[in-house]
Amino acid sequence: MSRRFFVDSDESASDFDDDPSDLPFPKPLSRSSFLAPDFNPAKFLASLTDRHQTLEDLRQELRDLNQSLNRELLDLVNENYQEFLSLGVALKGGEEKVEEVRLGLLGFQRDLHAIRSQIEARQTEMRDLLEEKKAYRRQLNLGKALLEVANRIEELEDKLMIRDATTKPQAENGASQEDSDEAELDGLETESSGSDEDSGLDEDGGALLSLRRLERRTQKYVYIMNAIERIGRSHPFLQSQQPRLEKIKSTLLLDLNTALNQAKRAGSKGEKRTLRLLRLYDQLDAESTAVSALKQLKI
Repeated sequence: MSRRFFVDSDESASDFDDDPSDLPFPKPLSRSSFLAPDFNPAKFLASLTDRHQTLEDLRQELRDLNQSLNRELLDLVNENYQEFLSLGVALKGGEEKVEEVRLGLLGFQRDLHAIRSQIEARQTEMRDLLEEKKAYRRQLNLGKALLEVANRIEELEDKLMIRDATTKPQAENGASQEDSDEAELDGLETESSGSDEDSGLDEDGGALLSLRRLERRTQKYVYIMNAIERIGRSHPFLQSQQPRLEKIKSTLLLDLNTALNQAKRAGSKGEKRTLRLLRLYDQLDAESTAVSALKQLKI
């Protein structure tokens, strides 16, 4: 059954039973109603309450309006078809402008690639320079460490008086000054300790070697060996210093053997001295030499 829209909503129910043929025919839909920027379908339908028209008639009218608009659009395209085709030809100079823009973009792209290549090359160069700087710094630190080892070896050789004849005169004054300072330090330490354990005479009247001096020289040798381990024994310069280090160690062991012999002759007073000497053997990794020395002394 068809439904109809009526203007007056307050009419009685009996009005719906009347013949609607007497109602006025609705006016056609206006196209301007659909051209509003804020067109809303719900509001548009709500505004049609004064149209005495069935819902199906309204639908048919909207369909007819849509078909009419499609026909008008098609006629407009057919009438202006040649103009549409000639529109691109009428734009004289457009191809040149587009080509100019395209060439400009290509040139800009090449410039970007060139700048990027320069930046990447600069980055690589800076990275190489930083690595080179790090290498120089490592070499500098290595050189300082090697120089310190060489100076300490020469210093210990001077104290042990085992420098070569060709190099000894150059440092003779310095070595004599160091020996005098060391002797003065030994005297102060002995005086402050108030005992003859470090120096003095043994039971036979012989001069005892200073234990404190032996300990300092042993510590200097141990420091040199630790520095060599940190640098690496395979370094050519350190390998060339091995004969000098072996000579230093053998001289220290000879002094320790002499001090151990003096401690034996000191009797009961030399027991503490013997223990201190044995610790020095241990620092030099010469336990076997200590055992051999003790066996010879029959301690």
